[in-house]
Amino acid sequence: MAQPANPSSTDKLSALLSRLNPVPGFADYTGPYKVGTVDVEIPVSELESPAPAPPNAADIETIQFRIFYPAHPDAQGKRITWLPTPQREHLSAYVQFLGVGQLLANAVSFLPRHLHYTTIPVIKNAPVLEPNTPNKRWPTAIFSHGLGGSRNAYSQIVGTMASHGVVVICPEHRDGSAVASFIRIPSQQNRYFVRSTRRMVPYQRIKHDPTDEVYALRNDQLRIRLWEMGLLHEALLGIDKGVAYTNLNKSTPSLADFVGKLHVHEPGSIIFAGHSFGSATMLQFLKSVFYAGSPELENMEDQLYIPSRESSIYRQITPRNVTILLDMWCMPLFAPTTKALRDLPLPAYAEPHPSPPSASPDPSNSPNPHPSPPIPGGNAILAIESEDFFKWKEHLHGTARLLSPDPSAPKVQAAAFYEATASGVRLPEPHFFYVERSAHLSQSDFGVLFPWLMFKIYRSVEPERALRLNRRAVLQVLRRNGVVVARTWRGDLVDGVDGVERGKMGAGIGEAGDGVSVAESGRGIVNGDGNGGVGEDEAGNGEANTHSGANNREHRSGGAEVRDSDPDDGIHDDTAILDRSGESSVEAWRFIDIVGMGELVVDKGQDDAVVTVTDQAVEAQEPQMAAVIEPDAAGNATAGNT
Repeated sequence: MAQPANPSSTDKLSALLSRLNPVPGFADYTGPYKVGTVDVEIPVSELESPAPAPPNAADIETIQFRIFYPAHPDAQGKRITWLPTPQREHLSAYVQFLGVGQLLANAVSFLPRHLHYTTIPVIKNAPVLEPNTPNKRWPTAIFSHGLGGSRNAYSQIVGTMASHGVVVICPEHRDGSAVASFIRIPSQQNRYFVRSTRRMVPYQRIKHDPTDEVYALRNDQLRIRLWEMGLLHEALLGIDKGVAYTNLNKSTPSLADFVGKLHVHEPGSIIFAGHSFGSATMLQFLKSVFYAGSPELENMEDQLYIPSRESSIYRQITPRNVTILLDMWCMPLFAPTTKALRDLPLPAYAEPHPSPPSASPDPSNSPNPHPSPPIPGGNAILAIESEDFFKWKEHLHGTARLLSPDPSAPKVQAAAFYEATASGVRLPEPHFFYVERSAHLSQSDFGVLFPWLMFKIYRSVEPERALRLNRRAVLQVLRRNGVVVARTWRGDLVDGVDGVERGKMGAGIGEAGDGVSVAESGRGIVNGDGNGGVGEDEAGNGEANTHSGANNREHRSGGAEVRDSDPDDGIHDDTAILDRSGESSVEAWRFIDIVGMGELVVDKGQDDAVVTVTDQAVEAQEPQMAAVIEPDAAGNATAGNT
């Protein structure tokens, strides 16, 4: 279309938005199941909280979450828009999050609405597919968003999980970390004017300086987040049991279709995942619940969450909960007042609690006479870093310690994996990887929505690749922990598979010239110093590929057309994606060995020096990385308000 000869300011801004957001919709998911979604908002007054509400939660009268789930194959209906309602306010909030002033942000929100029409490939209020798993229940996960997120902002990761047979619950936190959130006021729902029925929680931009004031503000946010997580767990139990909660979101007619279909009652069954601040939330939540009542936490100066040891959430958290931490942001975990919590290992490394005789039986399982399974250790932990976070060496070493059996130790020792259990059996290390040339926002929907922006600001390329590798790893870790999920589609294997998998896939896959990419350089294990190189393209031009063959559900792999609707068109054991040997054939995917991390080799001219990476060293680099975590944070942040 021809451009105006003398474009106005509005035309220029419209053209910019069009260039920033060239994607009118997301590609269909690669799992064999259709995906449905419902939006839920339940009054807090109808839920029994496992812990007292924090003082700063007085105005939070509801919990809000979106559910992504496997839908019936005959389901028909409309998709939902990526931008939540009210759309104009959310668009204005996103523009401000990206660093634009409020006045201009409000003006931009009235322009031709590119994001208003971007849709997620899900069917609104679709019937839930009857589970085909051995226990006749769908595996269930909770995913916590990061700064500037929302219940829709990770639709590519969570929707893919749903298309492979996992029900995923995405809460929208009301702690000021969501880009914007709107609380429906239960007592005002009969009012005529919509604005009178809801209260907005704006985004709170907080400094990244490691001061007591900043840590206190982040802890206040974590208190709300952890309290919401406990309420959400109670809501899931009730939904599965058929409790008739009030859903203030009237676009969802009923939740009755979920009754008896969620694998949420058996201890250790729920999968906990998050990105950035959401990963930090999950770490603090799991440890706060698992170690509730322990001497370490009882003596802690500033407890974040104190659930009852008689509560259902205390029974749920065991060493067996699969934990998925995407680009975990560690600064909120380094508050001096919560050091005792930080020094405790993730439950995956701990001995399970004795089963109390009063514990409620699991309605989804018959009594199990067999002894408890062995402690999974790092096999139940998947952590994936962006290249942004991988290159942030002090933070990387801090993350490694948090993923180890002894976070209090200055260096991750191999012996810690033997000493974590009374039996002395060596526990596995965590599945810890990073994606080359990816940005912190690559694991959210932003990379696909704004590929040009991601390249220009963060030098991130191939956003589809980052998501593709993430979903391969997530699916395989679930399989490794006995969670039943569908096959990994062959179109998702284009970044490389090993020889065994090529044989399973049949002729054409992995052969010369067939289009399957295999990394020829930069393979292998990396340590905390990053030795081994970073896989930048030789030309160095870094042009982002913003097109995906998935948009019409047809891809080419091995010279043959394949479709993701075939449940057998893929592999059920993607061993290459979790390979730790240093010989992985997966392009742009690197294993990080945490043993020995905690010490950083520093170039001192003729002699290198080994320096212990202290908490203070991690904190000192935080302000420099602020803009990676939070766009334009360095320019706009204040200690206590937006």
